[in-house]
Amino acid sequence: MAMTGPDDVRLDALEPDDLDGHTIDELADYLDAGMLPADPSIDDSAACQNALAALVRLRQSSLGSLDAAAAQEEPADESWIGGVLANISLEARAGRDVPLRPVAPTERPVMTEGAIRSLVRTAGDVVPGVVIARCSLEGDVTELDAPVRVLVELAVRSGVPIHAVAEQVRQTVVGVLAEQTDLHVAAVDVRVRDLLPATAVDAGVYDAHETAEEDRA
Repeated sequence: MAMTGPDDVRLDALEPDDLDGHTIDELADYLDAGMLPADPSIDDSAACQNALAALVRLRQSSLGSLDAAAAQEEPADESWIGGVLANISLEARAGRDVPLRPVAPTERPVMTEGAIRSLVRTAGDVVPGVVIARCSLEGDVTELDAPVRVLVELAVRSGVPIHAVAEQVRQTVVGVLAEQTDLHVAAVDVRVRDLLPATAVDAGVYDAHETAEEDRA
């Protein structure tokens, strides 16, 4: 696990093709409107659905709405949020086809790289006190049984035990990839790249966890 600096990916560098002709701002507006009226170009796009799910988790991570966060946080935090949104957009793309093990000789089942990145992001986002900033797959994912390294970069709330949550993210990602893909995962590398302000909710979760550990000891 390593600490790294903020990413320099910019929202204005994104291409609409990353999200089937839409932008992250448009998806955020669609989410704010309750996804009504329905827009088939968004609802039927796997990339847009992956990005919308990541936006929902980002908002639920106690950062609040993006507008509120941008208004209340320091410029560095605003830049950090922009970087996360940029990565969500890029990761939501379908990317390469990743083969699954066929049941019959005539089958050629695949998952998209974007769907797998979405799995990784979803798995990491459920860990309390953590926000997934970026995830990537390194290696030839198009070849069954080729070794693949998974890189997960995250931000951790101040006061949350860094090593513990990083290991929890790693184990959660390993488990979900083993259960839902046929990737040969050589390693899952977790890097903590940012610290975010502490919240009472996160502190309560880990105070309870530490008390339980002490009781078992």
